[in-house]
Amino acid sequence: MEWARDLLRRTPNRTFVLYPAVVLGTKLIGGHGRAALSWGFAPLLAWGYLEYRLCGLYRRRLGRGGPGIDLPPEDLVTSGPYAVVRNPMYLGHIIFLVGLALFARSWFGAVIAAGTAWWFNQRVKEDERRLRDQFGQRYVEYQARVPRWIPRIFS
Repeated sequence: MEWARDLLRRTPNRTFVLYPAVVLGTKLIGGHGRAALSWGFAPLLAWGYLEYRLCGLYRRRLGRGGPGIDLPPEDLVTSGPYAVVRNPMYLGHIIFLVGLALFARSWFGAVIAAGTAWWFNQRVKEDERRLRDQFGQRYVEYQARVPRWIPRIFS
């Protein structure tokens, strides 16, 4: 069971594997083997996953480091999607989970999405402290210039 705990310790595995399995499984059980799904929201699932995956590849290519903050980037990445919001990978998780709740028409999925968004907001505060320690004034200026979550429409 150690392998399962290690697998689920990683946030992407929970977001993109465990939570969809649980939400869709509860829909199937509650629907006696049938789940009414809102396919019009499926693009949110793709958008969220692709945002997470592509922004992660971009950050690793430019900033090096690991896939998560446990192995932080060696260089500060402030271009591309990181010029729009400071946390596009985390935002991809949230978009996916909101899409999952809407796709499955699930209040349980909405609770998971809201709880995960709250958890990411708490986590990002620690990430930002570590990045300020690592990059100093460059990161402080980046924080002042780029919003944490919601892109600025007008500068």
